[in-house]
Amino acid sequence: MNLVKFPGLNLEFEFSKIAFSIFGISVYKYAVCIVLGIVVALILCKLAKEKFDVEYSFVLENTILAIIFGTIGARLYFVLFNLEYYSKHIAEIFNFRSGGLAIYGGLIFGALAIIVNCKIRKKDTLNFLDYIIPYVAIAQCFGRFGNFFNVEAYGYETTSFIRMGIDTVNGYMEVHPTFLYEAIASFVIFVILRFVQKKREYKGQVVLCYFLLYSLIRTFIEGLRTDSLMLFNFRVSQVLSIIILILSISMIICRRFCEKMKCCEKQASK
Repeated sequence: MNLVKFPGLNLEFEFSKIAFSIFGISVYKYAVCIVLGIVVALILCKLAKEKFDVEYSFVLENTILAIIFGTIGARLYFVLFNLEYYSKHIAEIFNFRSGGLAIYGGLIFGALAIIVNCKIRKKDTLNFLDYIIPYVAIAQCFGRFGNFFNVEAYGYETTSFIRMGIDTVNGYMEVHPTFLYEAIASFVIFVILRFVQKKREYKGQVVLCYFLLYSLIRTFIEGLRTDSLMLFNFRVSQVLSIIILILSISMIICRRFCEKMKCCEKQASK
């Protein structure tokens, strides 16, 4: 059993990582949170009015592809930056139940699978991504609570009122609940993206806003974590977040500049 406290909020939780067992196989709460996030995302996606002429059956098709390739990508990303261990324990690479999934790997491979499928099916990729991306954020929100049940993805010690008390190999510690920070941020991103969907001015606007907002919050949150994947002395996800942030801002500015130039050309031609 795990015991997690939030002293500043006067809350205390005691729980097992296992949700239930089927035929002797344990199903972890981490997996339940991920599945719940996907189900909620699909329901909200179905109820949305801003569908941009995308068929829901196509959403389900891409969801299956994104889950398959996203899971593979999340694992490969984690393994790649832990090669010292996995090069000596090859069999462990395929042991998904032991943990070790990186969200950026999942997003990258999941997105690539969707883009390729859109090209094959001759669908408008940006239109489709604008439709589904808010629900990716809400799925991430639920998924992050899986880290809570695994007592992982936490940060450095802190005296903040929202600090989380946990038992570690080094004894009792009160740390930043970075999983909670990202869960709350992901929900806020979902709300913002739904608003942007309603006011969308061009294809790709919603997905660009997602990349900008998520990379921004991840840049700061990653700096608080104690379990970051490292490349030399750099936090891989933090560096990647900064790169995505810069690219997103640049693309948004370029889009605005191009629109302004078009308006100027139209006025000059009158």
